[in-house]
Amino acid sequence: MKKCITLLLSVILFACSSSSENEDYSTKLDSISQEYLELGLSIGAYDTDFVDAYYGPDSLKPSEGKSDTFPEAAFLSRAAALKAQLQALQKDTSNDTIATRADWMIYQLTAFERRIKVFTQEFVPFDTESKELFDATAPVYNEKHFQDLISKLDRVLPGKGSIQERYQKMAGNFLIPKNKIDTVFQTAIAEARRRTLAHYKLPENETFELEYVTDKPWSGYNWYKGNFHSLIQINISQPIFIERAIDLACHEGYPGHHVYNALLEKNLFRDKDWIEVSLYPLFSPQSLIAEGSANYGISIAFPGKEQEQFCKDVLLPVAGLDTAGTSAYFNALSLKSRLGYARNEVARGLLGGKMNEKEAQRWLESYCLLPPKGATDYIRFIRKYRSYVINYNYGQDLVKNYIESQGGTANAPDLRWKLFRTLLSNQMRAGKLLEKTK
Repeated sequence: MKKCITLLLSVILFACSSSSENEDYSTKLDSISQEYLELGLSIGAYDTDFVDAYYGPDSLKPSEGKSDTFPEAAFLSRAAALKAQLQALQKDTSNDTIATRADWMIYQLTAFERRIKVFTQEFVPFDTESKELFDATAPVYNEKHFQDLISKLDRVLPGKGSIQERYQKMAGNFLIPKNKIDTVFQTAIAEARRRTLAHYKLPENETFELEYVTDKPWSGYNWYKGNFHSLIQINISQPIFIERAIDLACHEGYPGHHVYNALLEKNLFRDKDWIEVSLYPLFSPQSLIAEGSANYGISIAFPGKEQEQFCKDVLLPVAGLDTAGTSAYFNALSLKSRLGYARNEVARGLLGGKMNEKEAQRWLESYCLLPPKGATDYIRFIRKYRSYVINYNYGQDLVKNYIESQGGTANAPDLRWKLFRTLLSNQMRAGKLLEKTK
């Protein structure tokens, strides 16, 4: 009997000790999280592209004006110190939740360090940069790879002339008239939202504004404002084809960026008080998950032929466009989508000094089938966002492979939606996706 009582007391004492230890580590982690936010917001005072969204406490924003010179050394020192504290915490704790939060911030801070150096024009090779910023290195493809893909597309495009001319002629039949853009987008977003809400319960006050802008290097952008609200901007300086209405509706809205940010805010920031997620640094591993999931979300909301069918049945009539040739066009789009990695090679070449702008323009027109202005705009995008380009194509492939490896295939749509929601609701990075995919 005495032995049983002793054993019971030992168990109780161990449980109390473990609980106390976890509380201690959690308190330390919360303190580090505050410093993490303060550092990120301070960097953002100089680098205006650094903070994509912030909905945390106002008290953590810089209270003093920025200095005349960018304090690179001080920022790097603070980032390194925080990483060291997190690494020690991660090593000592046996709590998986604390270890996961620490791991996530360690990789985010590695990105802080690299972005600080990019901001001060200290560059490294493309793949090194993408690894430090986004925790990923995209595969390399030579020009012949894209030439072979173009040859396949050549065989399905009608008419005579160059592939670019024939593709642009076909696509021109599906160009949304300027006076129909808002109607088409409102219709597409409403359908993407309806399909998402059939699977996810979002916060009751979630909402977005839609705004049309010009002269941007991107086609669409989601500015998350916090409190489950987004501003979605669509760049109407570029030609917008019918399929892009669904692409952008899903990517920027449902189940893409708007849903991703809303779920993180609800499930981690508000429900668990993990304040570190209230800062979204654009150049960080978080962006690969954000962009990759937003692109993959298109095929989750509109699987198989459903995007083509919705365009044919609803969007083309709303736009006042003829539906003839829709199937041939979407067949060409399917082949064209495999050319996306050419954008990475252009970025690699331009940023690595192995490709001039004339050659970059040729690649973008020849292999991405962009019109001249579209190619010029994308070069602007590369100059501004650099290795960020891998987040769209490689990020999408990483998310797709991860979801499908867990059983979320086209034959199991409910499970696919469930797995996707779990991905959107947690601190995840590319390296973890690869570990779980193997």
